[in-house]
Amino acid sequence: MRLNSTSAQLLLLDCVGDQIWDEQTCKKHGIPQTWFDELVDNYESGFDSDRNTIYVNEHVVNQYRGVSDLHIALKLAEFLGIDWKRATSSTLGRRAQVAAIKAELDEL
Repeated sequence: MRLNSTSAQLLLLDCVGDQIWDEQTCKKHGIPQTWFDELVDNYESGFDSDRNTIYVNEHVVNQYRGVSDLHIALKLAEFLGIDWKRATSSTLGRRAQVAAIKAELDEL
């Protein structure tokens, strides 16, 4: 799938803000390989609270390689011409940031 405005908007709607997409998920969703290569990271679970713990198929994992869907949302916002810095300036948390970016879709 080639990324265009419509597909970018649909991809943005799939973002939540606190998920990590592995390479297969990114490919399935049509994330450009160059974006994956730029944004990929190795994430480590933090066991201090549940929201910092990484789960794969409901099992806790120590590490996970992929891309934060928040970072995907930021790239998609840039691609779509959304001023994500302004849109997220008063938000707290990853989910709120993605929600604020999604709210800007109505302005396109």
